Amino acid sequence: MSQEIDYQIEPSLTVSEYIAVLQSSTLAERRPIDDVPRMDRMLRQADIILTARCQGDLIGIARTLTDGSYSTYLADLAVAQSFQGRGIGRELIRRTHEAAGLHTNLILIAAPGARTYYPHIGMAAHDSCWIIRGESPLHPRLHHEFG
Repeated sequence: MSQEIDYQIEPSLTVSEYIAVLQSSTLAERRPIDDVPRMDRMLRQADIILTARCQGDLIGIARTLTDGSYSTYLADLAVAQSFQGRGIGRELIRRTHEAAGLHTNLILIAAPGARTYYPHIGMAAHDSCWIIRGESPLHPRLHHEFG
């Protein structure tokens, strides 16, 4: 028996639920989850927070920044590992793009383990992405890996 997944835009999602869903996926290892104030700012400054819930439990999130005209950056796409492979990520992407405007370009940086997933759902690879990492050599205090 398949469980129904409820999708909704949740601008007031709590930071504790946000961190928990990242931990239940593989994305937490690439996010500053121990810095709760920073995680809360990441959540509050997003333009679209789209969630997937199963029986009320948060099992997926798409956290997005957009200008609503040209660019839509899908900053976080996370689905709990126990729910992966059911089309939830694809549906979060579809609904996110719809909410931002299908006329925008939806952009994301794939986590290393998810690089083969995106072509499978019809996304095209882009050959040039340039990043200045936070606290990079341009800001010499620290250097963090991005992903």
